[in-house]
Amino acid sequence: MEKFLEEAKGASRVLSLISGAKKNKILREMASALRANIMDLLEANALDMSEGKKNSLTSALMDRLYLDEKRIEAMAVAIEEIAALKEPVGRVLDGWVTEDGLKIEKVSIPIGVIGIIYESRPNVTSDTAALCFKSSNVCVLKGGKEAENSNRAIAKVLQGVLEKNSLPKSLISLIPDSSREGVAKLIRMDKYVDLIIPRGGAGLIKYVCDNATVSVVKHDKGQCHTYIDKDAKLDNAIKIAINAKVQRPGVCNAMETLLVDSAIAKNALPLLKIEFDKAHTELKGCAKTQSIIDVSNATDEDYDTEYLANILNIKVVEGVEGAIEHIVRFGSGHSEAIITEDITVAEMFLNAIDAAAVYVNASTRFTDGGAFGFGAEVGISTNKLHARGPMGIEGLTTYKFKIYGSGQIR
Repeated sequence: MEKFLEEAKGASRVLSLISGAKKNKILREMASALRANIMDLLEANALDMSEGKKNSLTSALMDRLYLDEKRIEAMAVAIEEIAALKEPVGRVLDGWVTEDGLKIEKVSIPIGVIGIIYESRPNVTSDTAALCFKSSNVCVLKGGKEAENSNRAIAKVLQGVLEKNSLPKSLISLIPDSSREGVAKLIRMDKYVDLIIPRGGAGLIKYVCDNATVSVVKHDKGQCHTYIDKDAKLDNAIKIAINAKVQRPGVCNAMETLLVDSAIAKNALPLLKIEFDKAHTELKGCAKTQSIIDVSNATDEDYDTEYLANILNIKVVEGVEGAIEHIVRFGSGHSEAIITEDITVAEMFLNAIDAAAVYVNASTRFTDGGAFGFGAEVGISTNKLHARGPMGIEGLTTYKFKIYGSGQIR
């Protein structure tokens, strides 16, 4: 592991000398290479899908794992969108001249070597590799064991493009030891690794944060809520709520709890149930919800659970204050939404809720690097320092000060 990471650290110096134009050319070649090798990628993914069935993976995990031609094309398009973004490295963020005549520039630079630990989605391999390459960072990837064949095949394609351009394949690599022991070594190699980004279950996040000596940006669970206010347009609210839960339940920006103002609960809940029943959503609710519609009981444990499945909690609350109180208690700082036509209530919600993304009259499903215009993301940060929300190329940079003098001494 140490030799592997030492090579990665050395490769970061090579990457720092590559122009933005050359990086963009190589990224476009990577997109083309994914398309050219589509049959190899599908074959590798079929092996993972077969193993997933044998191991009885949940439907949500199987959906995350699955690749088809459409998803591989989306991976290629994401890389092309990243190539089209403005150059994130070498930008002068600020500049001034001191009383001593020193000219100081604050300039964006890459972080260095970034270790990314992620779940079973193979597209994360290409997305994070492209984002790191665009921002002149070396990436060391540890994907989920469920996607081992897919990740290896994707990495092989990307590394082939690097080698064709006389660049070390260690710029984009999978860690040689993907066991728990390998992860334990990776997160303590602060001599070579500059940042760890874990994205996955609560257990993984806690383990990394408790044991890492490398700096960590958490991509924690998405305990997302949508609150329907008494002044919401009900047809609009139903459409948004259905999308937030049903469109893709197994992702972190999907809604897990629907909050409904008590003033409209008797009218709204039966209509919501009709639509969720059409989508075969399993519904759980508080006592007030159960007095209006037929659902199973929701406990505090349910409100604290990221289902990543077509299961939804419903809670009746007393106005926006009740919604805020519930979110403060159970939210994870990911994405929260309010549906209302009352601007004052909307602003109160926006200001009171401490989350990376807070919406008015829109689905939480938009918390995504691509949807935000970042091309893709290395994850959605629930940290408050350095980066927050969808983490694109700017979140993968830091800065340094360049100081120009003419013989000044102090």
